[in-house]
Amino acid sequence: MPELPEVEVTRLSFAERIRGARVEAVRLGKPLRWPLGCPPETLVAQAVGEVTRRGKYLWLPLERGGLLMHLGMSGSLAFDPVVGLPGPHDHFDLVTARGTLRLNDPRRFGAVVWSPALDAGPAATLLAGLGLEPFDPAFDGAHLHAALRGRRVAIKQALLGGAIVVGAGNIYACEALFEAGIDPRTRSDRLSRPRCDRLAKAVRDTLARALDLGGSTLRNFSDAHGMAGQFQLHARVYGREGQPCVRCNGTIRRIVQGQRATFFCPGCQRR
Repeated sequence: MPELPEVEVTRLSFAERIRGARVEAVRLGKPLRWPLGCPPETLVAQAVGEVTRRGKYLWLPLERGGLLMHLGMSGSLAFDPVVGLPGPHDHFDLVTARGTLRLNDPRRFGAVVWSPALDAGPAATLLAGLGLEPFDPAFDGAHLHAALRGRRVAIKQALLGGAIVVGAGNIYACEALFEAGIDPRTRSDRLSRPRCDRLAKAVRDTLARALDLGGSTLRNFSDAHGMAGQFQLHARVYGREGQPCVRCNGTIRRIVQGQRATFFCPGCQRR
């Protein structure tokens, strides 16, 4: 699933090229998770503004409202001056004077939804439950410690939930917990303030490193240029079951939490 780094890398790969471009046509393929919410022809002749991101959503502002986009489980965006005929998994084309923004999504869990504004209509509803952005100055150890009080779930599950901080998807949660030296099974409300300080920093550092490496490509992610991510090649615990820990030379373990694979080092990461 594309997580925050992959979505941000995607945004950066086409945002400048599409900004100011005027919409010439809109093509809809098979239905996605939610309907577009407006007649496609009403988007024609509008100019695209500055593309922004909130969590794993992209916001493409137009002169009247905008489009909230989500890549779902397996989606990707491509922006090219010339595109071929749409394939069976190409479900949305925004044709502009500078090129076509195309959403490809084999599993159709992605979405393109029109909203009158980012803070109104369906966009506001979809974004309402999101936690802080990881690079927001307000996301620190104090915020994390306060948010974890009363939560009796494992810390990895709390990070994945997205209500405290967005972007700590499965691979990045595993890596951040390793960097902070915290066992992923640790109960959230038992984390001390100093450990929360270390974890907040580890989340930020891990996601920053992922952005620098273009995100992760575990199956089919690529940005709007078609480039794959490289973070998975530098993971310290994720996908390394049975291999030696880079820190203590112990053995990396794999367990399942909430139907997701968790990788950690029992020697370095303490409850």
